[in-house]
Amino acid sequence: MDLFEYQGKQYFARYGIPVSPGGVADTVDDAVAQADQAGYPVVVKAQVQVGGRGKAGGIKLASDAAEVRQHAGAILGMDIKGHVVRRLWVEHASDIAKEYYASFTLDRSAKKYLAMVSAKGGVDIEAVAAEDPGAIARMHVDPAVGFTAADAGRLVDEAKLDSEARAGAVEILQKLYRCYVEGDADLVEINPLILTPEGRVHALDAKVTLDDNAAFRHPEWDDFRDIDELDEREKLARSKGLQYVGLEGFVGIIANGAGLAMSTCDVVNQVGGKPANFLDIGGGANAEVMANALEVINSDANVRSIFINIFGGITRGEEVANGIVTALQRVEIKAPMVIRLDGTNAEEGRKILKTVESDRVISSPTMLAAAKHAVELAGGVGQ
Repeated sequence: MDLFEYQGKQYFARYGIPVSPGGVADTVDDAVAQADQAGYPVVVKAQVQVGGRGKAGGIKLASDAAEVRQHAGAILGMDIKGHVVRRLWVEHASDIAKEYYASFTLDRSAKKYLAMVSAKGGVDIEAVAAEDPGAIARMHVDPAVGFTAADAGRLVDEAKLDSEARAGAVEILQKLYRCYVEGDADLVEINPLILTPEGRVHALDAKVTLDDNAAFRHPEWDDFRDIDELDEREKLARSKGLQYVGLEGFVGIIANGAGLAMSTCDVVNQVGGKPANFLDIGGGANAEVMANALEVINSDANVRSIFINIFGGITRGEEVANGIVTALQRVEIKAPMVIRLDGTNAEEGRKILKTVESDRVISSPTMLAAAKHAVELAGGVGQ
């Protein structure tokens, strides 16, 4: 789960990482109120999960309430690379002497955490890595050992941060590591980490990606989920606990497992169709889960056929088939449906599906054949 900048700064603050004083605003009046509280001058920032906000006009400096009102009015509702700005972060403007970069993430190949620090902050770190890889100091961290002050000091020295920033950077790196580990994050990144003319070091930006697999330990994360950013299909799916991503096509997809769902979208594209969604029902395909999935698919007016692609592993084929049959009794399906069932006890499952087969409920033995049939039922290739 990717956090907005303001959420990332709130997360950082839990671990004592210094950030600029500010607040969230949904309206122009709220923006002025937050600016008055933060103290002028302030920076008005669009809150969207995409880069290039500044170039798009989504970050503006304001010296008084009139300028805040002008900038907030212009930024709210702005479209930045397909993301509509519905929320602002208004913070006290910081004087900047130097800009640095710091992050922790996971290096899967090394099976260790990876710390990175650079004296070249404030720009795209991928560009720095491509143009001057030596400008990024890297350190692998063994999770069983941890990240010490000495480790942080070596990393800061290797990155050649300014001497006046050393103590503050070392302290923030240790807190950032705690945020990464104790906060169950996949990525914590500060870009830029700034040094002020007074010698203070603090986070001017925040990028945080939380590990969804740890959500059971963090009920408070529900507050971070921005339901306003979702379309109606995704809101309905989330309310039913389904992994769903809305797309722009016309073939509704239901599969058990993220990998199989992605492969199903690929094969639909391969035969000339366009997936309307990615929907992963996980390991369970019982009647309730299947009914919920079909209800979500039904809510999309663009869906002209449905492709259910199930590979039975721990969940046996006859259980899946019984779930589908029961779901069909509970949900009135608007579009014709093609079902491909394979894996454990698939033959028994197919026999059960025979009892509900019709010109609108069709069983197909292979994924490719099922995809072709679903596209045909939707009205043809590319329609």
